[in-house]
Amino acid sequence: MNPTPRPVAAPCAPVQSDRAGLARHYTAVRERSRALAAPLSPEDCQAQSMPDASPVKWHLAHVTWFFETFVLERFEPGFEPFDPAFRVLFNSYYNGVGDQFARPQRGLITRPDLAEVWRWREQVDERIARLIDRTESVEALRLIELGLHHEQQHQELLLTDVKHLLSFNPLRPAYQRHWPLVSVANVAPRWVEQQGGLIEIGHTGEGFAFDNELPRHRQWLEPYALMNRLVTHGEWWAFVQDGGYTDPRWWLAAGWDWVRAQGVRAPLYWTLPQDGNALPSVFTLHGEAPLDPHTPVTHVSHFEADAFAHWAAATHTEWAGARLPSEAEWENAAAPLPVQGNLQDSAAFHPLPARNDASGLLQMHGDVWEWTRSSYSAYPGFQPAEGAVGEYNGKFMVNQTVLRGGSCATPASHLRASYRNFFPTDARWQFSGLRLAR
Repeated sequence: MNPTPRPVAAPCAPVQSDRAGLARHYTAVRERSRALAAPLSPEDCQAQSMPDASPVKWHLAHVTWFFETFVLERFEPGFEPFDPAFRVLFNSYYNGVGDQFARPQRGLITRPDLAEVWRWREQVDERIARLIDRTESVEALRLIELGLHHEQQHQELLLTDVKHLLSFNPLRPAYQRHWPLVSVANVAPRWVEQQGGLIEIGHTGEGFAFDNELPRHRQWLEPYALMNRLVTHGEWWAFVQDGGYTDPRWWLAAGWDWVRAQGVRAPLYWTLPQDGNALPSVFTLHGEAPLDPHTPVTHVSHFEADAFAHWAAATHTEWAGARLPSEAEWENAAAPLPVQGNLQDSAAFHPLPARNDASGLLQMHGDVWEWTRSSYSAYPGFQPAEGAVGEYNGKFMVNQTVLRGGSCATPASHLRASYRNFFPTDARWQFSGLRLAR
């Protein structure tokens, strides 16, 4: 696993010219983090379930560290840190800033306690508010905007990390006990044709973006089709029942090695039934629940998504030629669509069924991040940002695969069609799923 998913890069777009608007955005994002942590106890916020996940307390502290280190330290007159020791404790991966505390041991940072972290956040919030009002530096305002998008990334990680943590508790506790699902008719899968041709992908220059979304450039696409909706739990259960995890025909070589080495038999958080005729149960942020066959399958790795596509193409006439889409195919189809769907703002915190049987593309934003077949690499002409803020975007462009579209844990204001998420091929604790292409 790379040191931090979806790393931070410098913004490429002009900062909000409205200082009052930036101040409101700052307040809203910081309050949203507090609201996401509100259902959790101090003990919940302290624990770490695996090296790739971080404690909630660490997330809350790290995003505050960002504002103190990259904004206040540079632009606040008479700057003094809240606590000099926090510079190392809550540095994630910025070698240009200095040393970092070991990522796998973040759960051992019992001091400062959670109350002290909240006090630190409050103090930094007051100082940032003054800086927004008084600074003459456009760079400072741009870094504040970047810090807000950085915090929204960690809001998503907070939810996925705490889900992983709670899943180990035999009490099967809920983060939020409000089951969002209602019975709906299944939307039939249908291919939606796309013309292809010479297209452009990448950020258009309007609003915020990370530098890995640039430069906008041309690509040639052959005509293709995308499935109208995401692959469902019910379709994945058919893959499991057909021996999908025990048949090497469907798997990449590295994926088959991974399945055997890890003993993988189903998506993460599934509990397979003893009765072969029953459906599995699944752990959710609402606790343990019966698997709903109409909801998008989630918490699958790229290895699993690719294997399913191979199985679907070989065993279903209507899915002949099925594969994962490229990121260019996905973005070309998504670009005309509004960024709306089951995102963090809906507070469902779980993928929901497709809601209508329209002729177009459904669920392109929200529900689950969609694996593509594209390796995460630099766009032609990519230039990494200078300094520590942009230190890790280019460095992560190896051994990663691109995901698109956002999930039920992604804030709506953080997302756009050009957004590039990426993870290693075996990662599956994020809300990751798939849509078939051909």
